[in-house]
Amino acid sequence: MLLCSCTGMPSQQEAAETHDRFAAYAGEPVDHFTWLGRYDSWQAVGKNEVVVVTNPNEAYLLKVWPPCDMRTVTNRIGISSMGGSVSARTDSVTIEEPGMGRMSCPIEEIRKVNYRQMKADMRAEAVAARAARQQAQSAQ
Repeated sequence: MLLCSCTGMPSQQEAAETHDRFAAYAGEPVDHFTWLGRYDSWQAVGKNEVVVVTNPNEAYLLKVWPPCDMRTVTNRIGISSMGGSVSARTDSVTIEEPGMGRMSCPIEEIRKVNYRQMKADMRAEAVAARAARQQAQSAQ
């Protein structure tokens, strides 16, 4: 199991927008995904959901069983795996909080995120917004 840290707590609106963005690019549930024993980053995107970015172009939306609340995790998570893959209903996300200890959160559902397309769309949106701002400034 690998633990990785992440910092910063988004506002409720930012969290909802982030959740909606990832959910819009998430495919149908899959049974498992290949796990190389590491991930680039993670982000809580809902009470029982976390996105794990496994490489620059690949991410998975994991839904865990209650009572785990991924929104309260500010330090680290770990992911169990067996034989080079992470499986729904078999593996779990482990959360660790100072003073709270570790809690194992079984993975209920895995959905692959079309992360490459999501990033491309976000870049295009940023370029369009920048162009609109420049055009508005030029008109003044």
